[in-house]
Amino acid sequence: MLFAFSVAPSGGDAPDASVHDAVADAVKIVRESGLPNRTDAMFTTIEGDWDECMDVIKRATEAVGKYGTRVALVLKADIRPGYEGELTGKLERLEKAIESEA
Repeated sequence: MLFAFSVAPSGGDAPDASVHDAVADAVKIVRESGLPNRTDAMFTTIEGDWDECMDVIKRATEAVGKYGTRVALVLKADIRPGYEGELTGKLERLEKAIESEA
């Protein structure tokens, strides 16, 4: 399963409204989980089973909660039983399809 999520606090004290410290704490939790993961400018994607991924997402959300009075969580899941390695596999298939069209 793949889970893409974005978590951010609001109502915090940062004068520039930046959330990078909060996001850094969340990403540290993801990376320390040992699950395959990738972070880009908008989302962090993790791969694993339902329970282990939801545990990581919950802990990352709780860590972000320390930075404000409210937390926004956006979550998208690709639930495909029996498949592993899709964090990179999907991208490899996409690149192959683009190359074959050229």
